[in-house]
Amino acid sequence: MPNKPKTKLTRRAFIAGSAGVAAAFTVGTARAAGKTLNVLSHKVHQTVLGSGDGDLMAGWRKANDAEIAFTTFDSNPLQDRLFREASLKETEYGVGYLIDNRPTSQIAALFEPLGPYQDKDAIEDFGDIAPGLVQGMTVDGKLIGIPVRHATQGLFYNEALLEEAGISAPPATLEELIEQAKKTTFTSKAGTPVTGMVLASDLAVFPVMFARAYGGDFISPDLKLVPNREALEQGLSALRGMFEAGSLPRSYATTKNDDQVTWLQQGRAAFTVLPFARGAQLNNAEQSKFPGKIKAVPFPGSKAIEGKMPMASVVEAWAMSIPKNAKDKAMAWSFIKEVSSKRVTLGMAINGNGPVRVSSYADEGLKAKNPLAAVEAKVLATARGAFPPFPEAARAQATFLEEVQLAVIGRKPVKDAVSAIIERVKPMMPA
Repeated sequence: MPNKPKTKLTRRAFIAGSAGVAAAFTVGTARAAGKTLNVLSHKVHQTVLGSGDGDLMAGWRKANDAEIAFTTFDSNPLQDRLFREASLKETEYGVGYLIDNRPTSQIAALFEPLGPYQDKDAIEDFGDIAPGLVQGMTVDGKLIGIPVRHATQGLFYNEALLEEAGISAPPATLEELIEQAKKTTFTSKAGTPVTGMVLASDLAVFPVMFARAYGGDFISPDLKLVPNREALEQGLSALRGMFEAGSLPRSYATTKNDDQVTWLQQGRAAFTVLPFARGAQLNNAEQSKFPGKIKAVPFPGSKAIEGKMPMASVVEAWAMSIPKNAKDKAMAWSFIKEVSSKRVTLGMAINGNGPVRVSSYADEGLKAKNPLAAVEAKVLATARGAFPPFPEAARAQATFLEEVQLAVIGRKPVKDAVSAIIERVKPMMPA
């Protein structure tokens, strides 16, 4: 499509301009900032930076005479938009938030190598940022993103519902989890029908966690597809059994991630799997019927791997990147440097962000605010991504989830679903 004349208002210019106007209004009657940094992110990345009196970037805005205009999307649409923007001749966005399982060599080439920026104007105590997260953003030897958030999955449970079902402690093994989920599939004293466990059907996190609980995986870090078939079959059979027992929702096929939060808050489910950072939201007295009663432990492995290997929970990490076609890369790096500082990292953690700095977990203020910090740090030590990046990763995940859903709701035998996963995904794997 030919370029539109610059005198016309393109759709993208309108969106960027609208975002800038919206951001400008948030500073009240103060004079407009001299510059605007457009940032493409998930809404949560904007939220944890605070607002009003709690704006963690207020000093940066003032020092740089700049406003920050966020354009936000959910994860997959965000990545698609970011890659499209980075592929253009020029983009209005200076900073884009990148997920760790997406940067293949081809995608990484769309973003600025950040090593030279770090050499010239270093981020505060860069070695304090978890090395594994930095490694996840290093492609072909080049650092293309500065880690800013990780979402490490934990097992959340409603202590009040467990006690009502006669359960005195959360599960220590997957087998115990399955049994406890069955026991908490009942009608509570409040008259609420309770489903033992609620999980979204459109995220690979959950079947991958169940496969790992038996020592398996969907795709291993070295790109082996279904490295342990029996373990994946056991994991999907466990989910199928829970669905048949009624301890997964009848609406499993249409259940979304946000439903998990709501069901726990309302006492409609006893267990779920969510990032540890969700703990504050789950216990928010203004939203939850069980403030202080929703707790978390590491997702348990099965007895089959006990003492043989650690349970590898799923962690998803985000990083801040600079598209190669961005206009003001110096301001973009200045933003990244400030967001990566110890002060802002800790502030975001207190606001519910998964902190990427090791030192944040030792902060007494964070411990007081987030009682799950120690548990999260322990789980993070052995956690890894749901699957490694490769060109067809998104399509492979969608295919995997199609077959998992058929297996869980009983429309296809588990063994046949696993065979289909292998057969359908194999052509998508790197040669």
